[in-house]
Amino acid sequence: MNDQLRRHDAKQQGRGDAATRRRGETEKETIFFEGNEDFDGENEGFVEADPRRVSASARPRVSSAPLIIGHRGASALAPENTLAAFERALEDGADGLEFDVRLASDRVPVVIHDATLRRTGLCEGSIATLSSIELARVDVGTWFNLRRPTLAQPAYSNEKIPTLAQVFETMKERAAVLYVEMKCDVSEGRALAVETAQLIRAHAFTGRVVVESFTLDALAELKRVAPEIRAAALFEPKLSRPLPSARKIIEQTMACGADEIALHRTLATARTVAAARRRGMNTIVWTVDNPAWVKRAIERGLHALITNQPAQMRSRLDRLLNDRKAFA
Repeated sequence: MNDQLRRHDAKQQGRGDAATRRRGETEKETIFFEGNEDFDGENEGFVEADPRRVSASARPRVSSAPLIIGHRGASALAPENTLAAFERALEDGADGLEFDVRLASDRVPVVIHDATLRRTGLCEGSIATLSSIELARVDVGTWFNLRRPTLAQPAYSNEKIPTLAQVFETMKERAAVLYVEMKCDVSEGRALAVETAQLIRAHAFTGRVVVESFTLDALAELKRVAPEIRAAALFEPKLSRPLPSARKIIEQTMACGADEIALHRTLATARTVAAARRRGMNTIVWTVDNPAWVKRAIERGLHALITNQPAQMRSRLDRLLNDRKAFA
């Protein structure tokens, strides 16, 4: 009789697991590609989180809980890569921030995603041909007010392109984890890596910053000039080529000396995450706004989730951790 009950329970559990997998496979997720162009307005069911101004290291966490990292800040709710978006992300409970840096013509790293000002500056101009002083005058908030009228704020029109140094100064009392993505091609990768490393050292942020890039040669240069700074190799799926295997991802990451892998969600298979873990590498997944990814991250042992909606992801993580405590 006991054997029959055990077989029955196992069968029922198997059916439940299969149903859960089917639900997970059909869950709709919003993906924010290059410039968050696919975001269709205010997120229905948004959960406002209590402000949290302490870092991940200061907040009580269990070892399996992923970090919540604001993608270009809280970019679903404020203009991306601005001080306003960074402030909002931390207020919404993010453990840290992810943002992009490019070199201005005077070799100063500035915080902006695109190579031109057309999308977020609503004007013509290339980042590489303008100085950091000229870029500091560009309004990069009005575009957000025009595109997201339900979230518009007059103050956003005052948001300018910050330098990396300005972001570091703003964050020196906040203790947030910072993922700095170098946007560059091979020709400018060395210069950007050197300037970024110098600023990280000058602000004593070595223990708080992870530098990431799709340009793996730039990461190799960063590790050559500043081996103490952590680096993450970025990978994404491309229509022009097959998905990279777990082995290839790990090999390329090790070849450039990176310490972590940052994967588009479609590449974050259990096999790849496990392979990275065996090599002592953390895995970060981007860009995910579906709270279902929080449970997935715990189950797979992901180090961090990069999201446009830190408040929603923080809310789901807190609920899961509280439920665990209740049944412990």
